[in-house]
Amino acid sequence: MKTIGIEEIRRAVSPSAAIDAMREAVIAYSRGECETPMPMHLYLARDHGDEVHMKSSFRNGGRHFALKMAGTFATRAYGMVMLVSAETGETAAYFDDGGYLTDLRTAAVSAMTARELGRKDQVLGILGTGIQARLQAELHAGVLPLSEIHVWGRNPDRAAACVREISVRLPGVRVTALATSAEVAAKARLLVTATASRAPILRAEDVAAGTHISAVGADSPGKQELDPEILRRASLLLIDSLAQCEKLGELQHALTEQARAVEIGAFCASPRDYDRGGVTVADFTGLGAEDLFIAEACLASLSR
Repeated sequence: MKTIGIEEIRRAVSPSAAIDAMREAVIAYSRGECETPMPMHLYLARDHGDEVHMKSSFRNGGRHFALKMAGTFATRAYGMVMLVSAETGETAAYFDDGGYLTDLRTAAVSAMTARELGRKDQVLGILGTGIQARLQAELHAGVLPLSEIHVWGRNPDRAAACVREISVRLPGVRVTALATSAEVAAKARLLVTATASRAPILRAEDVAAGTHISAVGADSPGKQELDPEILRRASLLLIDSLAQCEKLGELQHALTEQARAVEIGAFCASPRDYDRGGVTVADFTGLGAEDLFIAEACLASLSR
C-alpha cells in the first residue's frame, strides 16, 4: 500500500488538473458509468455540528474503487481517501490528505461549472470564510479574469482573516469583507455559498438578474443556504445528482423543481439553451465519483 501525504498531494494535483478531472467525473456519473451509493453520515456531536461524511464510487471497468471519509471534529476538520484494487481488494493507495482532496474537488466543480456556463465575470462573491472560501477564490481565478472578490461571514474576525489569506494567494485581485450577504450579492453576479448553514443566508430579492450561484454547503439533511424561491425562479437549475440533491442539497427545500433540474454532467456533455438574463443555480452535494476521479488523477501524476 502506498501512503501519500498532504505535501505530495498538493504538488501532484494542480487546480487545472482538478477542474479537468471533475468535468470527466460528473459526465461519467450522469452517463451511468459509475456505481456511486448514497453518502453515509455520522453525527458525532450535534450541538457542535461535528459530523462525518463517507462516500464511495467505482467506474465500470476501472482499476480502483474509492472510499472517502471527511469530517468536522471537536478540534479540527479531517479526512482521508483510499483507492482499493477492484481486482484484488487490496488498498492501492491511502491518501492522508486531511480532507484536502475533498475541499479541492468541491471548489474545482464550481469553477468548472462557471467555465462551462461561459461566465466572464471579473467580480466573485463568496459567502463563507473557511478553507472552501479560499479554494473557491483560487480556482475561480484560474478560469475567470477576476479583479475583485467580496467575502461575507458571520464572524468578522474570520472574514478578515479570510480576506488576508486570499489577498496573499491572489495578489492581483482586490479582496474585501462586506457586512451582509445582501451586500455581496449586490456587488457580484457570480456567487458561491460555502457554509454549514441550516437556514437561508441568501434571499431571492437580494439576487440580481444574470447572477449565477454555486451552492456547495448543503450536503446533508436539513442544511440550507438559499431561499427556495431562488431555485423556483432560476432559468437553469443544475444539480450534481438528482438522487442526492433531493435528499441532501438545496433541492430538498424546493422539491417542486425536481422535474426541471439538470445534472451538471448531462449539461457538460450536451449543453442546452436557457435564459442567460435570468438567475442560474448549481446545487452541489459532492459525489463519490468526484473523490474517485481526483484520487486517481493524483495517483497517476505521482506515478509518472
